Amino acid sequence: MIAPSILSADFARLGEQVRLVEKAGAKILHIDVMDGHFVPNITFGPALLKALRPHSRMRFDVHLMIEEPERYVADFAAAGADHITVHWEASRHAHRLIQQIKGLGVTAGLALNPATPVEMLHDILEDLDMVLLMSVNPGFGGQQFIPGVLRKLEAVRRQLESSKNQACEIEVDGGIHTGTAPSVIQAGAQILVAGAAVFGAPDPARAYRELESLSEGFGGD
Repeated sequence: MIAPSILSADFARLGEQVRLVEKAGAKILHIDVMDGHFVPNITFGPALLKALRPHSRMRFDVHLMIEEPERYVADFAAAGADHITVHWEASRHAHRLIQQIKGLGVTAGLALNPATPVEMLHDILEDLDMVLLMSVNPGFGGQQFIPGVLRKLEAVRRQLESSKNQACEIEVDGGIHTGTAPSVIQAGAQILVAGAAVFGAPDPARAYRELESLSEGFGGD
């Protein structure tokens, strides 16, 4: 599935653009939250999520690129998040944080930066609803895909295949477009976050449909 990321949307027309991709068929909306500390950019908080929630039935996939995420997960769940992903690098107690998120009635994911080895997932993998692999260094949209992440994708897929957690999804975020999507899907990704490739296009709805069609053509194995 393709998850359009509002990080690359026109914030002056955000509601309109969200409705546009939903009408085009999107089922997941990726919401990147940045605090200017964990990453060098600042985006938005729970208030924007709360404002969008009544206008969309999409699954709100909230990606917290923030320090001390345990202080804020309850606010994002209350604002309408369906899923919350936090960074392994941002929490000293990842297992406790994942349980905290699940206790709020939403699904929980753990993200790894490009330089973080997938072995860090070993002791927590069976508790996760999603693994998010960053295929760019987090903080800004429109970056180029890091090819080495494909090996990490394959490794996570193998870990999941040999675990008891067959329901855990694998998501990839960064540099996704029609040129990179096929190899990412073949390596094992199930959800592809696309920001600039969708909202940076002259016609976001058409761009979404092209990516979705391409991903369907390479899926199923």
